[in-house]
Amino acid sequence: HAQEWSEDQVMRRWRRLFSIPLLIQRYQKGETTSIAEQKVAQKLIAEWRKRLMDISWYMRSLNEHLARRANEEDQCKGRFWEGRYKSQALLDAGAVLTCMSYVDLNPIRAGIAQTPETSDFTSIQQRIHQWQQKQTQSNQKPTTPSSKQVPLMPLATQRRDPHTNAIGYQTQDYLDLVDWAGRIIRDDKKGYIPQHIPPILQRLKLNPKTFIQHVQGRPQNTTMFTVLGAIEHVQAFAARVNKSFLRGAGHARRMYEAPTTA
Repeated sequence: HAQEWSEDQVMRRWRRLFSIPLLIQRYQKGETTSIAEQKVAQKLIAEWRKRLMDISWYMRSLNEHLARRANEEDQCKGRFWEGRYKSQALLDAGAVLTCMSYVDLNPIRAGIAQTPETSDFTSIQQRIHQWQQKQTQSNQKPTTPSSKQVPLMPLATQRRDPHTNAIGYQTQDYLDLVDWAGRIIRDDKKGYIPQHIPPILQRLKLNPKTFIQHVQGRPQNTTMFTVLGAIEHVQAFAARVNKSFLRGAGHARRMYEAPTTA
C-alpha cells in the first residue's frame, strides 16, 4: 500500500512527524531548478517511504518520544529502555488471549497490585470498569470513555462482530480467565491450579498448566519466541515465510492440547 503513495503523500505524512528540509520544501513547490537537486530530493523521499513502512523505524521513533517524555518528567538523562523491542507473530485467537493475559497480569506478577481491578494503567482494569458501568447503567445512556482512556477493541465472538479482527471470546470470558490466572500466579499460591478451569481455555484447546507457566513468565524465553499459536498455524506460517524452523514451535505443542477425536 505504501508503495502506491505519491511523493506528495509521502512528504505530507513525513511532515506530521519530522521537520522538512528546505530542499524538500522547494522541491514540493516546484522551485528546484537543477537535476542534481531533484535527484537528491527524490532519493530522500524514497528513504522516507521506506522508513514509513518499516516497523523498526516506527518503534525507534515511538521509543525515543516516550523516553524523552519520561526523562523530562523524572528530570534525568540517559537510557530509558532496557533493550530493543521484540516482535512476535500471534497466529490465532488463543495466541492473542495468551499475550493479552501476560501483559494485563504484569502488575500482579511484579507484586505492585493484588487484583486485576487494582492494576493501574492496564486494559484489564479498564475493561472491568466498563463492564461494571454496563451492569449498573444498563437502562441508562452509555457513558463516554474518559479522554485519558484509549478505546479498546471490543471482545466479541466472530458470529456477533463482523470486524475482520473479531476473536473467539467475549469480555466475560476474558475477565474470568485473568481473575483465575491472577489468583494462581500470586506468590502465596504458586503452582496451585484450582479444579475450576475457565471454559475459554477448553474451547480454545489451551493447556491450563502451560498457559499459567506462560503468563508467569516461565520459561523465561517465552517473549523471545518468533511466533505464538497452535502448531498447525505455526507450520503454515513457516511455510508462508519460507522458514524450515521457527522458534516457538516446541512451546506451541505444549501450549495447545491435541484436538480430541470423535
